Amino acid sequence: MKAANDKLSIILRAVADPNRRRILRLLQSKPQGHNGNGAHWSATAVEQKIRLAQPTISHHMKILKQAGLIETRKTGTWVWYERSETGLKSLLKNLREEL
Repeated sequence: MKAANDKLSIILRAVADPNRRRILRLLQSKPQGHNGNGAHWSATAVEQKIRLAQPTISHHMKILKQAGLIETRKTGTWVWYERSETGLKSLLKNLREEL
């Protein structure tokens, strides 16, 4: 059976994994020592908090980004991550409409 590729199915597969849900919860908070606007996390900081290998974190981040649940910003060689509250609101709206 072929997996559904509609937007809601992609998002639901993304949040089905407990580690990705942990990442989303983490991205909701501000990193230690953070004094700017928003809660931007580096991959290294996520890796230290979630305690998964860097390739695993990258894999999860790619899936979350494709689902529209996180946003990235690149500064030099650093990639910064934050939750997409718009994407999460869209998920809730789509669930209400679908169910």
